[in-house]
Amino acid sequence: MSIARLPSSANLHDERPRIHFTLQGKGGVGKSYVSSLVAQHLVRSGIPVRCIDTDPVNDTLCKYAALKAERLNVMVEGRVDEGAFDDMLERILTEPISFVVDSGATSFVALTNHLTDCKAFDLLREHGREVIVHSVLTGGQACRDTVVGFKLIAQRCAPRSVVVWLNEFQGPVELETEGGARPSTTKFTQMNAYLDHEEAVLGIVTLPRRNMDTFGRDIQTMNARGLTFGEVRMAPGLTLASKSRLYRVECEIFEQLEAVLG
Repeated sequence: MSIARLPSSANLHDERPRIHFTLQGKGGVGKSYVSSLVAQHLVRSGIPVRCIDTDPVNDTLCKYAALKAERLNVMVEGRVDEGAFDDMLERILTEPISFVVDSGATSFVALTNHLTDCKAFDLLREHGREVIVHSVLTGGQACRDTVVGFKLIAQRCAPRSVVVWLNEFQGPVELETEGGARPSTTKFTQMNAYLDHEEAVLGIVTLPRRNMDTFGRDIQTMNARGLTFGEVRMAPGLTLASKSRLYRVECEIFEQLEAVLG
C-alpha cells in the first residue's frame, strides 16, 4: 500500500488532533457505546471532532444521530479495502481536527493487522496526530475473549496510547484462577495480560455494574434510542427519575474520561 507523505507544514491546531480508534474482536461488549462516550467527551470539551463508523454489518456509532457519524465501509469480503482505507486515512491526515473511528467486531483482526502492516499509527504520529486506541473488556463469559483482544492491541501500540474500558454490565472483569484448593479470581490489573503490557496503557475507565431494574434499564433505553447524554435531558418518554439517574452516570463517566484524556 502506498500513502503519500504530507509536508511537515501541515496546518494543525496548537494542540495535536487526537485520533481515537475503538477496537475489539468480541461483539456485544459496548464498543459503540464507548465510541459515543469518547465523542461526547470531545464535544463537551469544545474540541472539533468527526465520527466514522466502519462496521461492515451494522449501524453502530451511526445510530447516535446527534454525533453525525459517517458510515464508511473499509471492508470487502472479509478483507480491508485499501482504497477506502486510504481515503479514510487521507481525511484524518489532512483535516486538522480530532476523529473517533468505531470499528466492527467482524473486521477487528483484518483491520488491526492492516493498521500494523501499513504502519498507520506511525504515519499519523509523524504528522502531528496523537493516536489513542480504546479497548473494551467485559465481564461474564466474554471476559477471556476480550482480554485476548486487549493483548493483541496493546502489543502493537505505542506506550501510553491504550485506554482500557472495564464494562461490568455482565459482571466484574475478572477470570477464575485455575488450580488450588479454593476457587479464586484474578482482576484485570492482576492478569498477566495487563502486567506484560502495562506500559501501553494510558488509563482505565470503569463502567460499573448497576441495578438492572433502574440504572441498567435506563442506559439500555438511552442506547436503544441512540441518545446522547445531552439529548436525554430533553427527551420525551423518560421519567424525571430516569433522567436523574442518567445524569449521575454521565457525571461519573466524564469525570473518569477527564482524568484519563484531559
